[in-house]
Amino acid sequence: MNRLKKIAYNCKKATFLIEKKQIGTITLREKIELKIHLSGCVICRIFQQQSILINRTVKNLFQLPQYKTMKLEDDFKKELQQRIDKEIKKTL
Repeated sequence: MNRLKKIAYNCKKATFLIEKKQIGTITLREKIELKIHLSGCVICRIFQQQSILINRTVKNLFQLPQYKTMKLEDDFKKELQQRIDKEIKKTL
């Protein structure tokens, strides 16, 4: 299967790129792959719209004064990052 078909029919990778784009930057290649996928996948376009809305809502929520002082414990953050890394490795 050529690379174009791999991204065109890979919703799992597309949703990963959507989320990656929300929290940081994606490469030019990833942008092109995502654009190709989104041009033909209405489900992932809806997912992207929902993801943007959820991220914006959460970001706005944490701008409220009562949440500005909340912090996660370092041990919890480390464990969470390890779990995220493990799940990402499963998908790639």
